Amino acid sequence: MSKLPTIPEYITVHLGAPDSAAENLTLTFPDYIKNVASGEIYPTWPESALRANILAQTTFALNRVYTEWYPSRGYAFDITGSTQYDQSYAKNREIYDNISKLVDELFNDYIKRQGSVEPLFSAFCNGTTVKCDGLSQWGTVELANQGKTPYEILQYYYGDDIDIVYNAPVDAPISTYPGTPLRLGMSLEEIRQIQIQLNRISRNFPQIPKIPNVNGVFDQATLNAVKAFQQAFNLKPDGIVGKATWYRIKYIYTSVKQLAELSSEGLKLSEVSRQFPEIIKPGDTGDYVGIIQYHLNLISRFYSSVPPVEQDGVYGSETENAVKQFQKTFGLVQDGIVGRDTWNMLYSIYLSVVDNITVEYSQVPPFGGLQLVQGSSGDAVRQLQEWINVVASVVSEIPKVDVDGIFGSKTENAIKIFQKLYGVNIKPGIVGPLTWNALGAAALEIQLSKGAKPGQYPGAEINEGGI
Repeated sequence: MSKLPTIPEYITVHLGAPDSAAENLTLTFPDYIKNVASGEIYPTWPESALRANILAQTTFALNRVYTEWYPSRGYAFDITGSTQYDQSYAKNREIYDNISKLVDELFNDYIKRQGSVEPLFSAFCNGTTVKCDGLSQWGTVELANQGKTPYEILQYYYGDDIDIVYNAPVDAPISTYPGTPLRLGMSLEEIRQIQIQLNRISRNFPQIPKIPNVNGVFDQATLNAVKAFQQAFNLKPDGIVGKATWYRIKYIYTSVKQLAELSSEGLKLSEVSRQFPEIIKPGDTGDYVGIIQYHLNLISRFYSSVPPVEQDGVYGSETENAVKQFQKTFGLVQDGIVGRDTWNMLYSIYLSVVDNITVEYSQVPPFGGLQLVQGSSGDAVRQLQEWINVVASVVSEIPKVDVDGIFGSKTENAIKIFQKLYGVNIKPGIVGPLTWNALGAAALEIQLSKGAKPGQYPGAEINEGGI
């Protein structure tokens, strides 16, 4: 069998021995693991022991699903709830909070042998009343107390030739976690998906506030909705869409859609997911192309093999050539297309340049990478506000703002007016690289006209964008 394992959306459990006349129960895979873990282990155990056990339990179930152990024998289920054959599952079992949160993080990670794709048959027993050749559940506690990591605990029982597969794809109509937490200030297609799904979930869970602007920008309204969702579903309410929050949103969205489909609710065109960055190619236009060009231009100042390009938001032959040269310089496939690997490398090299750049290379400090939106805070916002006030000193239409480092409604309004007056045709009130450069250049020009020397204008000491 050579197919790559995926995490099932659902698993069917037979609540008894294989040939017994017991009930078959179908539930989501994470909910199944939460039930098993809450019955097999104790929530007071050290976290390393809990993680090792959950990985073993997840892998055991995946092995049953992957090998089609029961269906290939004519049974209409994937696994039993009997510890004589599989692992413990009890209908309506109490689920412990800390175990639930760990499973949300770990349910699509599993163990395999090096050189193999099949999930390991990760046998385990309690290690006290029952002994076995696999993992000892109580033994993991002793190893955790010795300071061993979950991986070291698993190696102790299953051998040194094991690997852990992280973030395996879920075999469901939901997209895989992008690998990077989504947070305030980011602008990605994945965020647009989350906004759409949170708004749909809020129809069934009205404590989650609606997000008015579904535009892929992680603004304050998105932060508020994420926090409310996390509170409603027993996740850490930090407002960051990490792996656990990502998959919980996806599962809940799928669930409420399925409920609605009973009333013949169709999927709207705006809810069809689009992945970014999946492919940005010649002929494309828009904000993402402009950001790619901005990154290429900054990188070109430090890597002579990468040519600069016109930052016009149009993916023409000039941009395609620059992308190919970038790919050649950093060992990527030279196809002139920005997929996820090229995007990640582009952003990584950009950040490494930003970390080492000084003002002597750029009179306008480089944009820090994350868009500034209402709710953002920090040195980058403070610098932005200083620039606003410099420009406002000669452009009466632009109101001055408090320089407090907090991107509030007054700062947003000033940015909108600046963008309109200076012809920055970009998302109103949102500061990306185009607005950042235009505002910084305008402030610098005004200061130089008043006799300031390069590097003496407000905020020049902040050369990383402060993000």
